[in-house]
Amino acid sequence: MTNNTTKTPGLASRLVNTVLSIKPLADFAKNQARKMMIQRAEAIGVPWRENVKQLRSHDWEKEIKTVQNPQLTYPDYYLTSFHGYEKGNLSWDAAFEVESAAYAVHAKIWPEAGAQGDSKLRQSYHDVLQKQIAIEPKTILDLGCGVGMSTLTLQQIYPEAKITGVDLSPYFLAVAQHLAKEKNASINLLHSAAEATILPDNSFDFVSASLVFHELPQAPAVQILREVRRLLRLGGYFALMDMNPDSQFFRKLPPYILTLLKSTEPYLDQYMTLNIKQALIEAGFQTPTIISNSPRHRTILSVST
Repeated sequence: MTNNTTKTPGLASRLVNTVLSIKPLADFAKNQARKMMIQRAEAIGVPWRENVKQLRSHDWEKEIKTVQNPQLTYPDYYLTSFHGYEKGNLSWDAAFEVESAAYAVHAKIWPEAGAQGDSKLRQSYHDVLQKQIAIEPKTILDLGCGVGMSTLTLQQIYPEAKITGVDLSPYFLAVAQHLAKEKNASINLLHSAAEATILPDNSFDFVSASLVFHELPQAPAVQILREVRRLLRLGGYFALMDMNPDSQFFRKLPPYILTLLKSTEPYLDQYMTLNIKQALIEAGFQTPTIISNSPRHRTILSVST
């Protein structure tokens, strides 16, 4: 990685890092962030606790065996606390709650959206893509597919395409498979690291990464861009949608809220300071197009060369 792909975190961010380096304060912030999400979800009509209860009633041990790669070695960066869960994404708790959490987190992007904020955000991403992508993709890869929310959206928009979802969490993939069956959706799921898949060269027309890169350190983020370039056919499209560091929302985020956010997102500084434009060019892509698709998010689209 060259020096011009990174920036320095701002003063507020560095001060928050100092606070979060004190474990009791970090634990308090994580607990507060979690409570806030549950309260917000249930205030907008998302039955967080009931959703989890229903999911727990399923036979998940049978489900996980069909998606898990027992030979997979998890990268060190993934073996940490994410989103207030000590085991991060490698837990049933995280897998059962991620959908409700998405509704809560995205409820206030647009003041009037409420529980529809998440679907509106995803639609805003695809509205950009459908204006910018000049082909009808036949093979699509969804990196960091989680429990399949982004994958199922892709399947709805491109019903004729062959769609593959990749994720490091077998727990998330088990839930994704279950939800896909419920919706009678045809998607392939792969338990793998996005930076080192076993998928063949030049095998996709379009690769998407939705709300993934803010959960990555810079080194694997750059490795993923190179892997995407390997997987794309010449002239294929890569798009990522994630937080927009240049938005007024993040520039004016109150210190208390920033502390809660960073307590659940261990690599946020690395994401915010990565020069993604330069990293894409160095990975073998054309100069990307960057478009705001919400008051907080941006879509970055580029073509393989």
